[in-house]
Amino acid sequence: MAANGYNPFQGAALTTILVVTDINRSKAFYVDVLGAELYRAYGGTSVVLQFLGNWLLLVSPGGPTEDKPETAFVMPQDANKVSHCFTIQVQDCQKSYETLKAKGVAFLTPPKQRGTETRCFFRDPDGHLFEISEHEKQS
Repeated sequence: MAANGYNPFQGAALTTILVVTDINRSKAFYVDVLGAELYRAYGGTSVVLQFLGNWLLLVSPGGPTEDKPETAFVMPQDANKVSHCFTIQVQDCQKSYETLKAKGVAFLTPPKQRGTETRCFFRDPDGHLFEISEHEKQS
């Protein structure tokens, strides 16, 4: 909470913006393959999705605007150099992997055990990285 007692984020929601090359292809991937729900579409340049209780905004690349005068929205420049990644905690990593793979998702590797976690990674059609992860149940 801020010093003046006002919480600027009370009642707010966080939206992740992903820059994509083809709105329709990306919308199909997120809705048909990953199970996101279409909330709103904006004339072929962006769509708003609800995904796992969060907002996801897919947008076309674009240059600076008056409210972000020196900032452009661009695609990831190198898929092997990641500045952000989405992690999805799943109940069964192997079964989730098999289900998504059957829907055409290309994984970097099959699930791998790392300590108390089993995980694997995939990319969306534009190279944004996702991890599915299962943690061992504590007894």
